[in-house]
Amino acid sequence: MLDKGVVGALEAELEPGTVVTDHEVMESYRYDRALTIRPGRPVAVVRARSTADVQVTLRLASRFGVPVVTRGAGTGLSGGSSAIDGCITLSLERMRSISVDAAAMVATVQPGLLNVEVKAEAARFGLWYPPDPSSYEICSIGGNLATNAGGLCCVKYGVTTDYVLGLEVVLADGRLVRLGGRTVKDVAGYDLKRLFVGSEGTLGVITEATLRLRPPPATSSTVVASFGQVVDSGRAVVQIVSSLRPAVLEMMDGAAITAVERVRPMGLGPDIGALLLGQSDAGPHEVALMAQACEQSGATFVAVTDDPDEGEMLMGARRMAIPCVERLGAVLIEDVGVPIPAIPTLIAEIGAVAERRSTPIPIVGHAGDGNFHPLVIFDPADPAAAERAELAFDDIMKVALSLGGTISGEHGVGVLKADHLAAQLGEVAAELTRTIKSALDPRNILNPRKWV
Repeated sequence: MLDKGVVGALEAELEPGTVVTDHEVMESYRYDRALTIRPGRPVAVVRARSTADVQVTLRLASRFGVPVVTRGAGTGLSGGSSAIDGCITLSLERMRSISVDAAAMVATVQPGLLNVEVKAEAARFGLWYPPDPSSYEICSIGGNLATNAGGLCCVKYGVTTDYVLGLEVVLADGRLVRLGGRTVKDVAGYDLKRLFVGSEGTLGVITEATLRLRPPPATSSTVVASFGQVVDSGRAVVQIVSSLRPAVLEMMDGAAITAVERVRPMGLGPDIGALLLGQSDAGPHEVALMAQACEQSGATFVAVTDDPDEGEMLMGARRMAIPCVERLGAVLIEDVGVPIPAIPTLIAEIGAVAERRSTPIPIVGHAGDGNFHPLVIFDPADPAAAERAELAFDDIMKVALSLGGTISGEHGVGVLKADHLAAQLGEVAAELTRTIKSALDPRNILNPRKWV
């Protein structure tokens, strides 16, 4: 009766077609890309067209005590937008407006736009939106905000939160609040907008963001270096980042390279232990220093290209790595980060975990900021393999924490890592997190059971 009550109330207040209850249609809204998660079944999907629709949804959900899981493009990798039984799935895919103020170098956007669409609109005004997750062509700005997404160029240019000047947020009870504004500098009061960026829909629903834009960077040169041993590539990263800030610094180990070669052959031999891809927009001196660091760290081959198409081809291969590895089986996608000096140890420890758990774990990552994606592969039809994969997944998170790192650099906690968050935060910070959650969402309706 309760579920029918909230669905009926939603249908009464929202425009026809906004509330979806057809089970076949709702099926596609249950999952994100964390396919190892078994999602629940929503009682309805609300495809909001406006902030007002979101307000109505949260006000009624709060009144009826029904959980709400907010969803963007469904490209998340941690189960953060996966449905739970009896929830309302709130889809923001139809909220797609954008306006650019070129003089102020800001864009005001709704969450349903894709990252690539924001980049394209900024480019029409000769400007640039830097955050660039590997899935930038298919992931939404709302999802980027929810997870504080990073990307390939964040080593130099920062992550999503570094470009958020202001937010419009709907709170759990349906109230609307505006945080921040349009100024570059603003230190009046608590910086509440940063509280919501990265909160994965647990504190409120972001319905609009004012994003900072930049002039486009200078043309980049690309450095590519191959290594016989993957740990040597980690040593090269430490040496490079100790004195330089390249625009991009990415790593793929041999297993990831092989997976990409099967889909997009580039002539990379099976004897390569790792590939390091760096880009610099700071001129030839930085490029030379990057190449030198690779050579000093044991690179077997180093090349530099000023051809932007060739550079983009190499970066495209890196962006393809996760989808290509996913062709090999079910994948638990890690997202750990460690301090830069700990990178070689992390890489070595991941190899030890793979051997100990008899589980293949290719590695790719945003090496320049210590954020790596170990890809734990297993056969879902083999219960023993699935169990080993889960143990390996947990082992890697423990390794990252033991090195002073984090269980998530950009993908979010979601469902996959919820049990490990308290270990990273510690007792006091976990209690503080619960206090903030309770203050903003006293009925615990916003994406419940996914954090501490």
